[in-house]
Amino acid sequence: MEKTRIAKVEEVKLVRRGEQVEGSLHLTPHHLIFSHHPSPPLQEGPGSTAESLRTTRPKELWITYPIIQICTLRPSPFASHLPSSIRLRCRDFTFVCFCFNDDKKARDVYDSIKAWTCKLGRVEKLYAFSYTPQRPEKDVNGWTVYDARREWKRQGVGDKSTAKGWRISTINTDYGFSPTYPALLPVPSSISDNTLNYAGRYRSRVRLPILTYLHPVNNCSITRSSQPLVGVRQNRSIQDEKLLLAIFSTSHTNDGLGEPSITSTGSQSPRSSDGDVPSITPEPSFTDTEALEDEMIASGGNGEKSEKPHVYGAQQHNLIVDARPTVNAYAMQAVGLGSENMDNYRFATKVYLGIDNIHVMRDSLNKVIDALKESDLTSLAPNRDILAKSGWIKHIANMLDGVGLIARQVGLQHSHVLIHCSDGWDRTSQLSALSQLCLDPYYRTMEGFIVLVEKDWLSFGHMFSRRSGFLSSEKWFIIENERIGGDTSRPSFSNDSGPGHALENALLSAKGFFNKNNKSRDSLADSDGDMQAVDMEPGTTKLSTPTKGAASEKHVTKVKDTSPVFHQFLDATYQLLYQHPSRFEFNERFLRRLLYHLYSCQYGTFLYDNEKDRKEARVDEKTRSVWDYFLSRKEQFMNDQYDDTINDNERGHERLIFPKVGEVRWWNEVFGRTDTEMNGRPIPRVQVQGPEVNGNHTVLTGVETADNSFGPGTISTSPPNGLISHAPSLASSVSALAIGKRTAGSRNAFKIRKEMEVEMQ
Repeated sequence: MEKTRIAKVEEVKLVRRGEQVEGSLHLTPHHLIFSHHPSPPLQEGPGSTAESLRTTRPKELWITYPIIQICTLRPSPFASHLPSSIRLRCRDFTFVCFCFNDDKKARDVYDSIKAWTCKLGRVEKLYAFSYTPQRPEKDVNGWTVYDARREWKRQGVGDKSTAKGWRISTINTDYGFSPTYPALLPVPSSISDNTLNYAGRYRSRVRLPILTYLHPVNNCSITRSSQPLVGVRQNRSIQDEKLLLAIFSTSHTNDGLGEPSITSTGSQSPRSSDGDVPSITPEPSFTDTEALEDEMIASGGNGEKSEKPHVYGAQQHNLIVDARPTVNAYAMQAVGLGSENMDNYRFATKVYLGIDNIHVMRDSLNKVIDALKESDLTSLAPNRDILAKSGWIKHIANMLDGVGLIARQVGLQHSHVLIHCSDGWDRTSQLSALSQLCLDPYYRTMEGFIVLVEKDWLSFGHMFSRRSGFLSSEKWFIIENERIGGDTSRPSFSNDSGPGHALENALLSAKGFFNKNNKSRDSLADSDGDMQAVDMEPGTTKLSTPTKGAASEKHVTKVKDTSPVFHQFLDATYQLLYQHPSRFEFNERFLRRLLYHLYSCQYGTFLYDNEKDRKEARVDEKTRSVWDYFLSRKEQFMNDQYDDTINDNERGHERLIFPKVGEVRWWNEVFGRTDTEMNGRPIPRVQVQGPEVNGNHTVLTGVETADNSFGPGTISTSPPNGLISHAPSLASSVSALAIGKRTAGSRNAFKIRKEMEVEMQ
């Protein structure tokens, strides 16, 4: 209790949604607890009201300290009769205000909250390490739900069985090869560990292409990695090229040229769910935008539009999906990173999705909070104009558009897909996991979704601790009359100091090299985490980021590293659930409570950044799994509309589902608002970011092969011959996106430059 200046305060008023109740405020080492007696029903007779208060069970509001996003103390002005207040904005979008009659008590409460929130210094001091569950939770062991070997076996991948073309490498069992990767790495059977060792040096943080999903019908794969170390010298790695060619060749035989030949698969993987594996691929029904994206990819491969009818499954176009905007990926070459040179990967097509980075997403959510920030003092609906300007819905739609593209390529085009962004643990995790939700009914069950989160988020090293900021930051604590200036509602999340302009000049030079029409002084940024300013020869040994022991490291929260990446994944999952209500075993409340427990720090599941750190901290021994909470209360999270029938010959029961990008909506429940308040008025069709062709918007910002390229920042901005009919509208869209043209977006040049400086430190 050394951090608690005051343990209990009486006569505190709680203000929430414009309503006030009076009660007592308790401060414990892990929770803020407000307790009050609800108003009893009117009864006749003297003393009946007092008696009712004594017998009525008090209501309590529990707020765990890590879930507090912003804490603002407003001291009582001198010689004023106004009460002092503390306003809390929580990460689960709970907004409350506590009013105190005594200014000193208000300050003591503020200081105690601050001490218990952002002065712990160690993850091991969080609530998860002292939480003791009650029944029925203590009888469940959620740590055993996911077993890597069991999941790979379910997909048809094993140590001894190489019939599917895959094996499980143990090169990383001690995490010495790639500290942020899982211990078991599924790779093509034809690739040795020695090849992996050299190939890993060519990828940022040694996150080389590794299997995450094998389709049960066509044996096509989804693999994931980080960006290659191309640099301005156009470095290449023969081992990386060999690895990727082997991945793209696992579903068929090779021809004499060493490039994959497009032949039908004669065998099928074991079934991926309780439903029977279909022998017929259903005829899809897509929007013009989706058909256009498929045509862009197909035409980008050979430069000509086929005169034959388009038959899904008959054309294979193996993809490298770079989730970043095209120009951002090319700008990274200035610091030794970048994107694949397709001259060295002639067996594939590369597409850029134009999904914004963690800083843009953080700012977008902050704008949503601006629309909701008065929720403690007023019951008025949120400002719809501010909500629209936040861009949150656009970002979710962009993500789902990319997910639909990946799912179509794997499930319908029978193609392999490699996904990466910068470090391969933010946008890559989003796209990979959501694509598997669309492709595999197993992941749409509660058990399967748990396995998906464990595999693609926890094992593959999403930085939950850094992105979520469990140990908070002093920047999130404000005393109003001590603020010098700036935003009166939220501390700044940007770093205005910056390291200077040297790096910006290097990036501008890089942009000028890759786009001859560049006349802009905008600075472009893209990194999911800290950047490594290296331009490395392929043969040299790459030094991976040192990882200290999880149990001994002093943890601090860097505000610029925080971002709602996992929140966006859950939001996108909600969109799929809302659009396909009978295809998911779990309900909306399951997703909402999972987001809450991401920040509650009551369980140890999300407390560390990778598998290695969790094992060193022995979280499975010292803490409880978050899945204990859900599995012990499973009936509360089941979807009443769920239909587990899988039949590809019957509409509504197909194995595959696809996102309806134009129907993306606000997840009103997670923001604590009604559907009418968030989605009441008819909203226009969501338009995703990207080029426009014949009135259709697409998430694609570039398509690139060894022979053709289309999009801003690529070597050539002319569209493939197959899209010549769309040339006028495509050309105007590309020019509007090109970094050399001044557009409305260039008004944010200063902000973009600052984001770049922060990322590139």
